[in-house]
Amino acid sequence: MAYDRYVAICQPLQYETIMNSRACIQMAAGAWISGILYTVLHTGNTFALTFCGGNMVDQFFCEIPQLLKLTCSDSYLSEVGVLAFSICLFLGCFIFIIVSYVQIFKSVLRIPSEQGRHKAFSTCLPHLIVVSLFFCISSFAYLKPTSSSPSTLDLVMAVLYSVLPPIMNPIIYSMRNKEIKAALRRLTGCR
Repeated sequence: MAYDRYVAICQPLQYETIMNSRACIQMAAGAWISGILYTVLHTGNTFALTFCGGNMVDQFFCEIPQLLKLTCSDSYLSEVGVLAFSICLFLGCFIFIIVSYVQIFKSVLRIPSEQGRHKAFSTCLPHLIVVSLFFCISSFAYLKPTSSSPSTLDLVMAVLYSVLPPIMNPIIYSMRNKEIKAALRRLTGCR
């Protein structure tokens, strides 16, 4: 999405050429492949662990940190490998998004009309809000120190980063729709 917005704003005359069906398929394939690799790495690492004690996970779903609390095998080396891959994937996406938006904002600030700047920002900000929400909440959830006892904060963070961004996507993107804005005004009684 960041690259799409970058091309649409920074290279609008070349948009059709750059964002053709082949480029879209390559970007979708890249996202799917990296997601599958990430999942396979975590799943393989989980099957390699030996679990002892209880089998209750203090989460709504099997979070990696919660599974690691249940293991009795020495998983330090595999954890470091998974963590290194996760950090590379996270930082790669984060840096790509930041570089794209820096270029976008530089181009938008050069637009002479205020209406043009407003229109360009309104196409970028929904994506930036959802991505920032996801990155901030998931960073907080994974980078906070782990505790041995179950925490309500762990549950809340897991639900927030896995549920809130997908819920916010249709809300934020539909707010640009005039019919939805009109329906919300009628619903709230605002004019």
